[in-house]
Amino acid sequence: MMNFQFYLEKLSDSENFKKFIKENKDAGLVSCFFSIDKEQDMDNKQHFDYFVPSMNKIFSFKLEDNYNKIEMENIPHEISRISENLNFDFNEIEKQVIKKIKQENINSKIQKMLFSVQNVENKNMIIGTIFIDGLSIIQVKLDLKEMKIIEFEKKSFFDMIKIIKKKK
Repeated sequence: MMNFQFYLEKLSDSENFKKFIKENKDAGLVSCFFSIDKEQDMDNKQHFDYFVPSMNKIFSFKLEDNYNKIEMENIPHEISRISENLNFDFNEIEKQVIKKIKQENINSKIQKMLFSVQNVENKNMIIGTIFIDGLSIIQVKLDLKEMKIIEFEKKSFFDMIKIIKKKK
């Protein structure tokens, strides 16, 4: 695992991205997605999403797929840019999650972590879904300015099934 700036620099150095930025000077970073597999290190993914206002389109760059650009289908109504000057390390975020898991007396092993970097209410946030053994997930929100977890909730697969059944 690396830090955010490392991945952003890798993207910025790619020919696909250089060409995209040259052609779309109004493009801005709006979200990032990171998948970190703790069991199969080969399944890690990093995507950076850029909004081009002049085209009203979002393009996603997949780092694990040779920096290929993909046009996104669904554009949210509100689009807020995130800072490219963020400097955080995924190992530090994982340490915070593990510390919180221990505080909550959860005795489970992390299998996979999905993190989305977004601008939520004018704050750069990480929204995470952590898959743990025992068919459970932990949902977290981390304020990047404060570098602290502000929301933390464990849900079991069975809790989610109950919610779906109630809606029917």
